[in-house]
Amino acid sequence: MTTQDPEAPEGVDLDRPNAARIYDWFLGGDANWAIDRQFGEQAVKTFPMIKTVARAGRDFLGRGVRYLARNGIDQFLDLGSGVPTVGNVHEVATDVNPDARCVYVDNEPVAVAHSQILLEQEGVAGRHAVLQGDLRDPADIWKRALDTGVLDPNRPIALIMVGVLYFLGADEPVAQTIRKYLSLLPSGSYFLSSHLTDDGLENMADADSRETIMKQYNRSSTPLTLRSRAEFTSFFDGLELVEPGIVYLPEWHPEEIESRATKKLANDPAFVGHLCGLGRKP
Repeated sequence: MTTQDPEAPEGVDLDRPNAARIYDWFLGGDANWAIDRQFGEQAVKTFPMIKTVARAGRDFLGRGVRYLARNGIDQFLDLGSGVPTVGNVHEVATDVNPDARCVYVDNEPVAVAHSQILLEQEGVAGRHAVLQGDLRDPADIWKRALDTGVLDPNRPIALIMVGVLYFLGADEPVAQTIRKYLSLLPSGSYFLSSHLTDDGLENMADADSRETIMKQYNRSSTPLTLRSRAEFTSFFDGLELVEPGIVYLPEWHPEEIESRATKKLANDPAFVGHLCGLGRKP
């Protein structure tokens, strides 16, 4: 970006850094402001591998969407979709199935504005859609997603919550929210998700750096909440887990990993600190 940031869209909080814009910066995007870049630069100083970890999360999303598209899923509801970057859900899915459709949802105005621009520039705004909304309100999100006309509620849909659930606090009813969404999905639908965890990281040499990163995020507009493997696994209750089950990001279908960044993590998958999984609704 230039040294002079453009005027922020209405509703954008520039008093504190924001997770969607920070993540965009980690991935090399330009939908971020000085306050986000300052946060990102400090995070890299504290934990030099954080950009690699961010890329591993994006790579998992791509592998998951490709798996779903190859297995007949052509409808996607991506909650907490973030700022558009290389490997967006609709791009990955339509590479496999040109008829795939996607509704993106995010509560960050920058993410929504950039997503809308991208869809319009690609000439696919009618086949895909983007909404600004709070994923903690399943009834509202579901209604508005269906109102776009993009999704058919009578056919299987892939519900995606990748890299977002850890922005919901420990006191929030995350499991109940997920169950509500799953109750709305038709049989044959899927749930694709990932989550930050500190399981397996207790004795790592960089534990202090990770703790510092947590404290930095907790001073931002989007604090983090880590959850255990058991808690994350419980989000898939009632679903048929797709092999290899609940694993660290680099362990999920590693044969399809193309990114050198993610391959670096293959020998120590717990290092990434992210669990992931895919479940099918019977």
